[in-house]
Formats: sequence, structure tokens, C-alpha cells
Amino acid sequence: MEESKEKFIEIKEVIREKNPALLKWIPGFVLNYIRKITHEDEINRMMADYGHLYGMDFVHVLIEDFGVDIVLKGAEHIPKTEPVIFASNHPMGGFDGIAFIHAIGRYRQDIRFLVNDILTNIKNFDPLFVPVNKHGSHGRKAARLIEETYAGDKAILVFPAGLVSRKQKHGISDLEWKKSFIAKAKKYQKDVVPVYIDGRNSPFFYNLARLRKKIGVKANIEMMYLGDEMFGQKNKKVTIHVGKPISYKYFDDTKSEKDWAEEVKAIVYSLATES
Repeated sequence: MEESKEKFIEIKEVIREKNPALLKWIPGFVLNYIRKITHEDEINRMMADYGHLYGMDFVHVLIEDFGVDIVLKGAEHIPKTEPVIFASNHPMGGFDGIAFIHAIGRYRQDIRFLVNDILTNIKNFDPLFVPVNKHGSHGRKAARLIEETYAGDKAILVFPAGLVSRKQKHGISDLEWKKSFIAKAKKYQKDVVPVYIDGRNSPFFYNLARLRKKIGVKANIEMMYLGDEMFGQKNKKVTIHVGKPISYKYFDDTKSEKDWAEEVKAIVYSLATES
């Protein structure tokens, strides 16, 4: 990459922009460590190589660059044209989303993925991403866009947990699933397709999360390492299981929407035991 070429990300400049006073106090070795775990150089190299690509083209070339083998099971359950909601677990917090798009995208080109609004800073995903603000109330425009997406005729992808999986007593799994996808499925009469992504982050990630909770730190400091975890998936295999669509009519008034969300979550995890 030529020196004169503009970098996609430069950690030092990001900190300078957000908090110039803090930058003066950060030792050089700490700055270099942050650059390392965020993979600044690798991201800039990839954006220099592929920054001209958008949407599915960008996703496919990322999969190729990472050398990841995506194995899709249950492809026969993917509706080819119907407007449905694909609901999946969120095991990796980065690469799982790319793998999710890639797998479903083999059969559906009309994908819209509801994601944390921070991710929309990567404009190459604009044709696919619909921003969800997890750190405050939605502006009217954002809320309207989400509603229009659910009301439309596209294939919608969601991570109902909203957060990456954590290590719990029974193993690594999602935290509570939010009920909004159930509410929208009922409102707009869209079937829900359960999806299980077989993957995990490193033991370091889960142990750090447990440690910071144990000592009473509320800030999710482990999230700093999600970029590092994503690059840790290079040359690995990710298996994605797609289950049979669940009719929106199934979500009747015998249970609350919250309980229905948990039932769909259980169905998703049951796919892990299927061959």
C-alpha cells in the first residue's frame, strides 16, 4: 500500500479526534498494543485491496481473503423468494455476521441485516445493513427505516441477542433474546427461519468477560478484542445449520412474545445436535 494512500483506520487519529488530551497520556507501547489487537495494518490492507467492492461482492471477497470454509446444512429450508426473518445465535461477534450473510446469500440476494449502528461506518456494507442504535433511543429516521425493512419483501437477518455469546454455566451461549423479531413477525406475517452458527471465540475472550464481571467492572472491555477474535477465525471452518421455517401463526397468545423468543432460541440451539 502506498504511503500517500489514505488509511481506512488509524487508531492514533481516532483517539486524537475523540479525546486529544487522552492521547498525550497514552504511552507509545500501549498505542502499539491497541493497533495490534485492532489489526490496523491488516484492515487497511484489506480496504486498499477491496474497498471498491460493495454488498455481497464485498462479503464474498472477505470470506475468500480469510480462507474460511463455510459449510451450510439445511439449505433446503431456505425460502427462495418469500419475505422471512432469519434468526440466529451470535457466537463470534464479527465474523459470524459475515458468514451468515455469505451462507444465506447463496440463495437470497435480497438480504437486509439489522446490525449495531456502529458497523454502518463501513460503507461497503451499506447495501446490506440496516442500523440499530443500541446505545440510545432511535431517531425517527432510523426507527422508520427498521419498520420499513420489516414491512418490506426482503430476507431479514437478525441476531436477537444483540450481544455476542458468553460463557455460562451450561456452556457458551447467547444471553436473553430480545422479543422484537417475534413482534415484527406477527405484525407483518413473516415466518421465522431458525439458524445456528457453530463457532466460538478464544478462551481468553470468555475468561476476560467473566473476570471483569467478577471484579465488578461494568464496561464490556472484552469488546475491545472482537477485532482480534475476528482475525483469529482465519483458515477455519464455520458450519451453519438452517432449520425449518416457523409460521408466524405459531406465535399465538398462549405465550408472551418474550417466551416465544426464548422458544425460538431453544430451537436454534437444538439444530447444533443435528447432523
